[in-house]
Amino acid sequence: MNKNRLEAFSDGVLAIIITIMVLEFKVPTETTFEAVVPLFHKFLSYILSFIYVGIYWNNHHHMMHTVKRVNGQILWANLHLLFWLSLIPFATAWIGEHHFAPFPMMLYGVILLMNAIAYFILQTVILKHHGKDSILSKAVGKDFKGKASVVLYLIAVFVSKYYTEISGAIYILVALMWLVPDKRIEKILNEDN
Repeated sequence: MNKNRLEAFSDGVLAIIITIMVLEFKVPTETTFEAVVPLFHKFLSYILSFIYVGIYWNNHHHMMHTVKRVNGQILWANLHLLFWLSLIPFATAWIGEHHFAPFPMMLYGVILLMNAIAYFILQTVILKHHGKDSILSKAVGKDFKGKASVVLYLIAVFVSKYYTEISGAIYILVALMWLVPDKRIEKILNEDN
């Protein structure tokens, strides 16, 4: 099967996720600086989540460049990833509304963890479908960042009950790890051309 519909659908869902997150902002009734100060926590949570959705969109885009064809397993694995990504706006609104309280921060971390696992599943299904000599297989290698992310999310989830600042710092650290452009797929694609 052709991959174009999967890519178009995924891009559309990710665009809607970002739109939903920004719609959580209610316009202040006042026109002063003080009127926007209460939105500070919501804005911080939005920035972090926007970066995460952007990272997933970027990595998904690169990964799909390596895909020649899709099958039912890939379609379902992709939907699984989109499901977890679609929960980011809920968790974002909750941590922003409640000033990074422990349970919302824990749930945010669980959702980030599940996104990482879902992405890994999608990657694994694609690798299985395309083989060990595929472009993606060459590019992924040992996937240190992917494995480190899961470990860091688990730590953040467990410490969020007592130290929300530490869990927040870990979420930021993982985002920064992935914000550095990952050139593995581009490098392999350029070598093949």
